[in-house]
Amino acid sequence: MAKAHTEGVDGIDIDDANDDDRKVVEDERAKLRDFVKGLSPDDIKSGGWFTKLSAQALGSYTDKVNWQYFQERYEGVPADAIVDQRIRMATRYAALEGGLSAGAYSAAIIATLGSLGGASAATVPAAVTTMMVDVAYITRLQLRLAYDVAVLYRVPLDLSDPDDLWKLIRVAFTIKSGEAVSGGVVKAVPAVMRPVIKRFYSKGVLAAGKGLPVVGKFLLQRNVIKIGIPLVGVPLAVVLNRYTTLVAGRHAQAVFRNEARVIELAENLSEWSRHPQLMLWVAWLVIMADGKITDDEALLIRHLVRLVRDQHQVVDEQLARLVDIDPDKVWRRLDAEPGNLSDVVDAAERVATVDGAVNTREKAVIAELRERCT
Repeated sequence: MAKAHTEGVDGIDIDDANDDDRKVVEDERAKLRDFVKGLSPDDIKSGGWFTKLSAQALGSYTDKVNWQYFQERYEGVPADAIVDQRIRMATRYAALEGGLSAGAYSAAIIATLGSLGGASAATVPAAVTTMMVDVAYITRLQLRLAYDVAVLYRVPLDLSDPDDLWKLIRVAFTIKSGEAVSGGVVKAVPAVMRPVIKRFYSKGVLAAGKGLPVVGKFLLQRNVIKIGIPLVGVPLAVVLNRYTTLVAGRHAQAVFRNEARVIELAENLSEWSRHPQLMLWVAWLVIMADGKITDDEALLIRHLVRLVRDQHQVVDEQLARLVDIDPDKVWRRLDAEPGNLSDVVDAAERVATVDGAVNTREKAVIAELRERCT
């Protein structure tokens, strides 16, 4: 039988992959095989495997991998360039791993999945072990890739905080915007693969917060597609591993780069402000001008409050308790401040642009602010 010819990431033939890359992937697969052998059938069926894998994937890794870790390896290189290289490396590994795993894939594995209920509490069928090594490898690779991207853009993540952990999981597996992400993937892949990719992402929207096992079930079901289509074999496994990892990396880059942009704006506003407390009130007035709060606006005010507290020792309990902001009260605070207030006007203009084009109501607030300050 002729050997399958499989093109991987960046035009690399999987069969002719770099020996070092192949060794890295094979070593990781061997470690994960030991991990999978420690799972029970119930761990796999319930999705509990993801809880255990997350702890293993992020535990010691997050202690070792920080900003200094990357600086030692890429000193002086801008974050965007490093992120691009990490995504390329991850997609290369993912494609290579797909090629190594796919040889063992067959419809028999799907049939074996159904037999898990009859397996003993300590025994996972060998066919399922083969599949779970692939699932665990790609899952861990994408989770760590998203974490790397956050670190490189200096977006603070405390993975002992459930909110931050869910944030990382949603970003890593494009859970927040599955439908939008699927559209981007479909345009990127060869036409013959588009129906498969559409099916792959058809259930990409998952409500976070229902528990890690739910994510485990979602990822397992998603992965079965690679072995559920006969006569596709290695090319499908390579393409899906490659493109899901590429999408995960680009999605993480978009999310965390944008958050880094908002944090940078908050840092500049706090640093440049001569009237930090007044600046907070004016910023909130601009944000609430249209009666809506976007994600970027919420992120900005959260970091602004933190930075003003840390850098200027200003804590405004009245603002913290505020429900409805009254523009007249803000104007009275403005009138009570002597001297040049150009920094406040500049801050308002920059706050208005954090989530895109300035709308009519924001323009009206800024126009009145500018008139009062001059």
